[in-house]
Amino acid sequence: MSKISISLITIGVILILFIIVSYVAKIIFDQNAEKEIKDFFTEVENTDEIVSQKDLENLPKNVQEWLKYSGVIGKRKITSVRLKQKAEMRLEKDKNWMKVNAEQYFKTKEPGFIWKANINMAPLIHISGRDKYENGKGNMLIKPLSLFTIADSKGKEVDQGSLLRYLAEMMWFPSAAINDYLMWEKIDEYSSKATMNYKDVIAEGIFTFNNKGEVINFQAERYGEFDGEYRLETWSIPVRDYKKFEGIKIPTKGNVTWKLDDGDFNWFNFEITEVEYNLSS
Repeated sequence: MSKISISLITIGVILILFIIVSYVAKIIFDQNAEKEIKDFFTEVENTDEIVSQKDLENLPKNVQEWLKYSGVIGKRKITSVRLKQKAEMRLEKDKNWMKVNAEQYFKTKEPGFIWKANINMAPLIHISGRDKYENGKGNMLIKPLSLFTIADSKGKEVDQGSLLRYLAEMMWFPSAAINDYLMWEKIDEYSSKATMNYKDVIAEGIFTFNNKGEVINFQAERYGEFDGEYRLETWSIPVRDYKKFEGIKIPTKGNVTWKLDDGDFNWFNFEITEVEYNLSS
């Protein structure tokens, strides 16, 4: 057997072993995430409490119209959510888009979420991601090939960013808008500011509505990591394509963009494909 043949066989064996190790690592990553999700819902209790018109009385008119349009009046308050996303993302303006398949879990009485994603960088190369917000703390974990930790982000900037993410994504479970940890302030006919104060972290963002009562945009000043450091930048999420899940109308498509001094950076585009409310315990 020639040296070239031996080299090719060796490369093939190494590649197969690498794929197997990555596959096993992904199984372990997913198992750990599933345990986190199970623990996340341990103390969540569904409620028979029904959202009424009276619950909306102290909210700005445009927020009331949104909640009416969404269909929450007369339905049980949403205490837990499971949804699926398909998306695309890129890490920098000049980088290629990568396909993303994700599941996300929310609880609303004590606000929190877990986002678990599989990101396809290239054939046979993936990134496992898990973003989490619980007990007022955020944590983003990123592992290429499920093996190598390149991000395990924590700290006050991450806490603020995670709280803002929860606030923005509340548009997928609208009855959370009446919870006590939120304060609403009308800005004008088509926009209101929501301020969320939880576990000594304060975040605020502006919801913009149209004539129908649909949320069409969320915008806030959010901490992001740029050039190796955190700084506040404008974070914008225009949304569209409303669909009904279990009787609740929500936007299913959107684009996430950083509005930077050197131009907009649209880095994440998503579509919600499945939603389940008030999960069985």
